[in-house]
Amino acid sequence: MPELAVSLRVLIDDGAEQLRGAGMDEPRRQALRIWTELGQHAPAHVVLEGQHPVDPAEAIRFQDAVSRRARGEPLPYVTGRTGFRHLSLVSDARAMIPRPETEGLVELLLQRVRTGRVADIGTGSGCIALSLAMEGAYDEITAVDLSAEALALARRNRDLAAVRVSLVQADLCAAFRPDSVDALISNPPYLTADEYSSLDRSVRDWEPALALVSGGDGMAATMRLLDEGRRVVRPGGWLALETDCSRAAATARHASALGWSEVTVHMDLFGRERYLLAQRSYAR
Repeated sequence: MPELAVSLRVLIDDGAEQLRGAGMDEPRRQALRIWTELGQHAPAHVVLEGQHPVDPAEAIRFQDAVSRRARGEPLPYVTGRTGFRHLSLVSDARAMIPRPETEGLVELLLQRVRTGRVADIGTGSGCIALSLAMEGAYDEITAVDLSAEALALARRNRDLAAVRVSLVQADLCAAFRPDSVDALISNPPYLTADEYSSLDRSVRDWEPALALVSGGDGMAATMRLLDEGRRVVRPGGWLALETDCSRAAATARHASALGWSEVTVHMDLFGRERYLLAQRSYAR
């Protein structure tokens, strides 16, 4: 005898109960988000269609996604989507999940440079480069990542956003000629191995360590960008970096010592020192 189709409301209730049993915060909100984002449904769909039976294939897909979330997989990886500024991005384990803090880094650069050539180093999902392409008027944006898998994800997001961004596999600034960009922007890895190991399991067990860990002091990639950026950013051009709040002041001191001018540290939306801006001096 075939199984009776379950109603949408019962399906959501069962999913929320499974997430509650796994210790998830706001389990019903998460179950609703999984449903709406997996099926690209409007939030009101649950209210309007709650008593109606759900297609069995769609119900199985939802139940599988809830089980993944209950095991601790990050919600954007489960739904395959995440938002960043004006973008809806594909999100999976090939790249770190874009964070709200990084939206502020994009805003700071847009306030200073809206044209010319820009390099996004360590692009991951492509969130920074694609946002700049949508909101600025740049002649050229080049997004770089060492990971071929991350670049494949960025390529998919670029194609969905229908913007013009070049994607290059390279190690930090190696692909750029001297004085070739008007701005260099990056959210580099900036954690130590110990800090990484103490992260919540939803980050540590799922997101790529390559995008998070950077040497014994967490500053290996940042220091290289400060150094290599002097070569590739034209005189008068800008460097915009996201940093760990505990190392923002040290990053600023290193930038000044290397000859960057107009070095400033800026707060994120949570009031923490998160961003460094610096201008390439005209003096060699």
